[in-house]
Order: sequence, then structure tokens, then C-alpha cells
Amino acid sequence: MDARALSKLLSPEGWALLGQLPPYDETTALPLSSALRDRGLDPELVAAAMTQSRLRAKGRAKFGEFADGMIFTQAGLEQSTRLTVAAHHAARFAAAGATRVADLGCGIGGDAMAMGALGLPVLAVELDELTAAVATVNLRHFPEVTVVHGDALATDLDGVDAVFADPARRTRGGRRVFDPSAYSPSLDDVLALRERVPALGLKVAPGIPHAGLPADAHAQWVSVAGDVVEAGLWFGPLAPEGPGRSALVLDRDGHAHRLTSEVEAADAPVRAGQVRDLDHYLYEPDGAVIRAGLVALAGEEVGAGLVAESIAYLTGPRLAHTPFLSAYRVLDSFPFALKTLRAYLRDRQVGTVTIKKRGTAVEPGQLRRQLSPSGPNAATIVLTRVAGRQSVIVVEPVAAPR
Repeated sequence: MDARALSKLLSPEGWALLGQLPPYDETTALPLSSALRDRGLDPELVAAAMTQSRLRAKGRAKFGEFADGMIFTQAGLEQSTRLTVAAHHAARFAAAGATRVADLGCGIGGDAMAMGALGLPVLAVELDELTAAVATVNLRHFPEVTVVHGDALATDLDGVDAVFADPARRTRGGRRVFDPSAYSPSLDDVLALRERVPALGLKVAPGIPHAGLPADAHAQWVSVAGDVVEAGLWFGPLAPEGPGRSALVLDRDGHAHRLTSEVEAADAPVRAGQVRDLDHYLYEPDGAVIRAGLVALAGEEVGAGLVAESIAYLTGPRLAHTPFLSAYRVLDSFPFALKTLRAYLRDRQVGTVTIKKRGTAVEPGQLRRQLSPSGPNAATIVLTRVAGRQSVIVVEPVAAPR
């Protein structure tokens, strides 16, 4: 979307058209677009409205029903914070007693929306002019929020007692940036802000290595319904937990669960867990738990140990409920060999195979083709190391008692 398309969408005619469009359906989008043009509507407006309808449909995954009243750009939607996660960000600022927050790199305004909903005064700053205009539209219902088109690092922070920063982690071509020094602005430049405003929070890529974290940060990885969506660094009053690492797991019902490490620095080494023989149950840690280096801690809570050193699978003798682990009953296990595995599945008439793996170079798609499974039954197999050997563990998902 460009400025011309945005201008057409924000016209009375454009806004009315957006409100009249039915829920987006890929199969009917082209006929609907043609019908609107046949009615004499501006083709550019129709194209912009249909694109916006498609983005709003995608936006519901992050913003729920609020997406129906928002404007999106493709990049802005991809990089925006989910509203459920933004609510947790906002709660940190409210609990810290912030009276005016600077949201630097506000994007399309997701985090500022959550802060505004709590009544927090927010100065939302965005370098890209079009994105700033989109944020202004999305934040129109929040008088506490002021959107400014400008450079985040050049922002006057007088009167600001807390800062949230979301540096861009994609190139203009849309490619992801993994080097923190290549963020825009760079991670070091954002971290320098805490000398002026100690209450600093910022988003970083979930893959950031622990060794690259500031020791005084509280680093938290967040997953939603099993998918790791972000990592955040929190400082000063925004980190009542103190320096260290944690995982925030938001389940499918919207409940929040936190697992916090016992380390006293964000860059501390990951504690090694105890390796055990394969037992009755296998546990798969949530991605946020793995990223935070808390696999051993999560296992200890249910009496489970690692199946192998540095492998994020746990095993134990009993079935226990925890939001941080998915449980499987172990049905069988044997050393990995293609011929053996193929015969095992053939004898049991397995035609549908779910393949999980860690600590092996086997590519699941290629393996599935090599197995050529056939039959009415289904199976879940885990490829990993057991007792130092590449192995197959045959499992079935189980719901642990609460």
C-alpha cells in the first residue's frame, strides 16, 4: 500500500466501501472485485479495499475483532505484536507506575493500543511516514496516544519515564535480520537509552543467543498456542523479576504461564540437565522454554530428565500436567535404520506418519517419501539420540491430568 491508496481508503467513499465488504474469501475475491468495478467504482479504490479486506482477515489472528476497524500494511502486520502479548507488555508499564511511555518504532500501533487501553499516556514514534499515518488511524480511539512521524533516537524524551522500543528486524526487501547490530535502530543504540530512562523494554528476535544479552536484562521468550512469537528485554522497574531469563506461555485458552530461571544474569550459561534412560513418557518442551534455556528446570517440575545431553526432549516414569511440556506415551523404541523403520510401519499398516526430530540430520519430508507408508493406521515417531545412538521412539500424545 502507498500513500495514494491510503488516501483513497480514508475518504468517505473508501471508508464506507470497507465497511460494506463481506468477510474476505479468496474464492470470491476476484468476482467481487469485478462486480464493484462494474458498478462504476474507482478501480484503484476497489483494489486498495480488497487488499485491505484480505489483510484484515489475516489480522484477526493477531488482533481479533479489533482488526475489522484497523488499517494494515503487509509488513506492518507481519511485524506487529499480537494484542494478547501487547497486553502483557502494557501491564509491565502499568505495574511499574509509568506516567508517560515513549513507544519508539511503534509500527502500526499494536503496543500503543494496549497501553492506551490501560489509560497510559503514550508518545508513539515511527520513522516510516506511511506507517505512521496507518498508526494514527489505528489509534484514533485512544486520546492518550500521540503519534509522531520521526526518528526514534532523535525523540525528545523530556517528561518520559518509560520507553518501549521495537527496532525493525527486516530489510526493505522483507528479509529477516538476525544480527542485532543490523536492527534499525541497532540493539546497542536502543540499549544506550536506559542511561537516560532506566525503565526500558524492547523486542528482539527470538533466536538471539544468550551470550549476546545484557547481563542486567530480564529476557523473556513468549509463545502463543505453541508458537514462539518474540523475545523481550526488560530493565529497571519493568523487570520486577530481576535480571535473568523466563518463558511466558500463552495457551490456546488465553491463560498465561511463566517459568523463571534461577540464574541471576540474562547471559548466564544454560544449566545442564540430568540424562536418564528412556522411560514410560516423553515430554516435548514448549518453544519458549527451549529458547529461554529452561528445559532442565521444566523437567524437574514433573520428575523428568533429558533423553540425551543437549537434546530438548525429556523422559520420566509418570504422567504429569504442566503448560510447559507436551506429553507422549512411549510405545516402542529402537535404533534408527530405514529398513527397520519401514518394516515396522508396514507390519502395523501405518499410512499416516507424524515425524518429530531433534539432534538428527534426517529431513522429515525426504524420510516420509522413503518410507512410502500405506495403510489405515497412524503413528507418531520421534527421531533423536538415545543412549548415544540415533534412535526411533514411537509415541502417542496423551492429555496429562491436571
